[in-house]
Amino acid sequence: MDELDRKIIGILQENGRASNARIAREVGVSEGTVRRRLKRLVQDGIIKVIAMPDPARLGYATEAIVGVQVDPDKIDTVANALSSLKECQWVSVTTGAFDVFAWAILPSPEHLGNFLKNTVGTIPGVRRTETFVNLSVRKRGYGVQL
Repeated sequence: MDELDRKIIGILQENGRASNARIAREVGVSEGTVRRRLKRLVQDGIIKVIAMPDPARLGYATEAIVGVQVDPDKIDTVANALSSLKECQWVSVTTGAFDVFAWAILPSPEHLGNFLKNTVGTIPGVRRTETFVNLSVRKRGYGVQL
């Protein structure tokens, strides 16, 4: 990956619907070069072109980060179980006080409570959770800023 790839990715991070022609004009190369570069970046798994919805506008008014303490021999099992849940948008195995963090979106605080008690709390190996409810989201992005 070189500087041209980084510029192309940066433009797409700002506007995922930018045309190859527009990107080509901005970075100073031909449209064909942009098309070939994008094809390679996608095929190599370096980028994934996605739609990133705003949860609140879709009726998901409650977002939370859930820290999960797990039995040491169950970390992968719990992380995989959380990853399979539609409510969890992001799951990471971590170091520190929590073994796993998950970002969850739900329609209401009541749904969050039920999710924590009846879903997360019943996963074998979960010892304890601590939930951090988002009061406001100031930045929503996906990926690394280049």
